[in-house]
Amino acid sequence: MGIFHRITNSFARFMYGRNGMDKLGMTTVWGSMLVYLLSVMLLRRHRVAGSLLYYLALAGMLWSLFRMFSKNLGRRREENQKYVNWVWRSKSSWSSAKARRADTEHKYFTCKNCKTICRVPVGKGKVVITCPKCGAEIHGKT
Repeated sequence: MGIFHRITNSFARFMYGRNGMDKLGMTTVWGSMLVYLLSVMLLRRHRVAGSLLYYLALAGMLWSLFRMFSKNLGRRREENQKYVNWVWRSKSSWSSAKARRADTEHKYFTCKNCKTICRVPVGKGKVVITCPKCGAEIHGKT
C-alpha cells in the first residue's frame, strides 16, 4: 500500500462520524470567497470597508470549517435541511409567479388574511371571491 492510500485511509478514519460538506457548507464557502474577493478590490480605496469584508469572509470560512468537522450530526443536518427548504421555497415561488404571469386566461387574487392565491377566469366583470382556506371575501375585477 502506497503513501497516498495510507493518507486517504487516515483522512477517511478522521472524518468518520463527522458532518463533511453539505449544501449549506458549499454555499457558505462560495459566499465567503466572493466576499473575500470584494474585500480585496475595496481594500485600496476604502480601507475600513475592505477590512470589515475581509473579517466577514474569514468568519464565514471558519463557520464552514466548524460545520464540516462537527460531530453533532443532528444539529448540522437540521441546519442544512432548513437551508434546503428555504432554497426550495424560493425557487418554487419564483417558478409559480412566472407561470401566473404567463397565464392569460385567468386572473389571480391573493387573500389578505392567509395569503392564499385564488384563480378566476378573465372576463367575468366584478367578482366577490370567497377564500377556500379562511372564508374571507376578496373583491376584484377580472
